[in-house]
Amino acid sequence: MSEKENQQVAIVTGAGQGIGFAICRELLKQGVAVVLNDLNVTLTNQATAQLKEEFGANCIGLPGNAADVSFINNLILTAKEHFGQVTIAIANAGITLFGDFFTYTPEAFQQVMDLNLKGSFFLAQAIAKQIQVQQTGGSILFMSSVTGHQAHKNLAAYGMTKAALEMLAKNLVIEVSAYGITVNAIAPGATLTERTALDADYERTWSNITPLGRPASPEDIAQAAVFLVSEKARHITGQTIIIDGGWTSISPSPY
Repeated sequence: MSEKENQQVAIVTGAGQGIGFAICRELLKQGVAVVLNDLNVTLTNQATAQLKEEFGANCIGLPGNAADVSFINNLILTAKEHFGQVTIAIANAGITLFGDFFTYTPEAFQQVMDLNLKGSFFLAQAIAKQIQVQQTGGSILFMSSVTGHQAHKNLAAYGMTKAALEMLAKNLVIEVSAYGITVNAIAPGATLTERTALDADYERTWSNITPLGRPASPEDIAQAAVFLVSEKARHITGQTIIIDGGWTSISPSPY
């Protein structure tokens, strides 16, 4: 088997910044080639350029809508064309639309369902089909959330998508294990990213109510993600790991 055929190749959606970007960096550190995706073209290009400067040609970027099935198929095709195969999919792209249950609109609901569930489901389907053909085995990782475990005000639609992804990880064990594919989820808690840092009180609030005394960093989440798609986790499947500094063990409200 050639070096190219032996290389692990990952698609990571929603990776222009934050947790997704940190996952890409950790994968590249481990020698995994990466196709980095984000809806935002500028973020995709900037993130890819930064990682190429650090890691060379093992990273390419492809901006586009990770909820679109045609685009998902293009992600798979791009990975194959550049790296010969694709063995890992990390469905990190997602959207959080806060809203009161009584006034939540059908449009907002559908937007959350399309990206968080439809995009994740069909990315998993597309890579599983490709791995069937390759006969290489591989890994799928879904991005859940502590809101899939504990109620959070104004996040009814978002929380239900995250709980559904954990059930999807369990269910796909029946479908894909025969092809050497593991499928798991991680459920981050409060994480200090570019987006959450816009809230001046975010770090202080979550530091006060998190047992370990701080919100997660993107690297905290990324290291767990990379472990679950690595050979070190090859007998772990159908599981969800909560990464929240202990918050769901005591669940104090941030309000």
